Amino acid sequence: MNTKELVALEIKNALEDNLLSINEIEDYLEHPKRDDLGDISFPTFVLSKILHKNPKDIAEELAKKINVDKFEKVEVVGPYINFFIKKTEFASNVLHNVLTEKNNYGDNTIGKDQNVTIDMSSPNIAKPMSMGHLRSTVIGNALANIFAKNGFNPIKINHLGDWGTQFGKLIQAYKLWGSEEEVKCDPINTLLKYYVKFHKEAEKDESLNDKARAWFTKLEDGDEEATRLWKWFSSESLKEFKSIYDELGVTFDHYTGESFYNDKMPEIIDILNNKGLLKESRGVKIVDLDKYNLNPAVIQKSDGSSLYITRDLATALYRKREYNFVQSLYVVGSEQRNHFDQLKAVLKEMGFEWANDIHYIPFGLITLNGQKLSTRAGRVVLLKDVISDSVNLALEQIKQKNPSLQNKEEVAHSVGVGAIIFHDLKNEKINQFDFDLKEVVHFEGDTGPYVQYAHARAESILRKSNCKEIDLNNLSLNDINSWDIIKQLNRFPEIIVKAMNEYEPSVIAKYSLNLARSFNKYYGNTKILVEDDYLNARLALVKSVSIVLKESLRLLGVEAPNEM
Repeated sequence: MNTKELVALEIKNALEDNLLSINEIEDYLEHPKRDDLGDISFPTFVLSKILHKNPKDIAEELAKKINVDKFEKVEVVGPYINFFIKKTEFASNVLHNVLTEKNNYGDNTIGKDQNVTIDMSSPNIAKPMSMGHLRSTVIGNALANIFAKNGFNPIKINHLGDWGTQFGKLIQAYKLWGSEEEVKCDPINTLLKYYVKFHKEAEKDESLNDKARAWFTKLEDGDEEATRLWKWFSSESLKEFKSIYDELGVTFDHYTGESFYNDKMPEIIDILNNKGLLKESRGVKIVDLDKYNLNPAVIQKSDGSSLYITRDLATALYRKREYNFVQSLYVVGSEQRNHFDQLKAVLKEMGFEWANDIHYIPFGLITLNGQKLSTRAGRVVLLKDVISDSVNLALEQIKQKNPSLQNKEEVAHSVGVGAIIFHDLKNEKINQFDFDLKEVVHFEGDTGPYVQYAHARAESILRKSNCKEIDLNNLSLNDINSWDIIKQLNRFPEIIVKAMNEYEPSVIAKYSLNLARSFNKYYGNTKILVEDDYLNARLALVKSVSIVLKESLRLLGVEAPNEM
């Protein structure tokens, strides 16, 4: 039983008439910011609305009914009942749990092995992966790890942008200015150059857009030349994408891009027609969404070609049939909110109640020097270049801090890549942030390398101790310095559930920073390797911190080197 459960049960027993359930009480419990205010607090404001009494009076009356024998002490401060946990016994239980469960500490079975599809990353074919693709990739990957930790079966899907009018533009650009030899030498950068040139030229010559649309129509109709070029562009792009995913340590269960759903759209049109939902408006076919306070969803253009929402409707229906998901997550930039509102609304109009299980997971932009990254404008920061620069910067710092480290290059890769991922995930996903590499790859401050270094320090202490095995029957700690760490270790399972419920990896990133800070403070104030009766328990604490830091980083998609 964790601290919240223990406190909630005692409050529940002290309350009359089933005023609140155990779960409701747990939701109201707080972790005080100061040690002198206890370990868990219950604010009685909520009861004042029910009992029509002063919260302070309620706190005093309720405290008298609580079995204080289960706690070190229970105090009333204003409208709060503050609970102080019995430290020695509690610390022993927490350490025992972490050390026996190891990396499975915090696992639960909430998900009952049900499927959760995660639409993530989704770069566009024939364009390089830029920093703009980082967020969807690492947020989606972290959410997959978090949902798996909570007992779900996550299915990571890379919905590649391999269809649409941009391919008409690219084919037209290649026909006008392209060279097969040039593309073969440097596929992605050459195709990007053609794409950027097309947009600049189209500003002067509107007819280029018409020609591009005509090429895409040919592609949809299976034209041999259009299909050959599209397959060539796609295969060259996928090779580069996979090399970058390898660098990031990200894998996918499926690479099913937009083209996969091309033959599944007619069924969507049929369903909409049969239900009388499809209407003509100014030459295009729409679904009216007035009742949802949304603009009409344009399903088909006047030339009969499809749009993103048509393909996304087919995608959603396919995924429900194929995976029978209990949740379907779309990790996509915040500017797409209207699109996903329309998607869910149209699915509901089609009679699919499972549309409520679709969750749009928006995130803010990464900017560079305050400017939005843009492929069309040619303002691109390539992700592979950022990874390379970050690894090199990490290597420089490692050479300075630990010149005798054996595997410097391997550790530098873990630190450099981890720094980029952690910096992204420590920010609440909806927030926009400006990227500064020197700030990101720093061994001090709120960074991934800081957490990695805390883990490596813990492992270093364990190596120096020469301890072969920790005695699980001797885990009693008597020092106040360890208490903050014990409380944080105990909260880890709760943090895992919170991160899942809020679809927020930053909950775990911030937790790991706090645990790393507490451990570094403990390390600075405690002689850990002194030979006395408490050495085993102190090593148990260090090992537990190492386990939980490593697992926290793993959930975020970050490696935890044992030496740095």
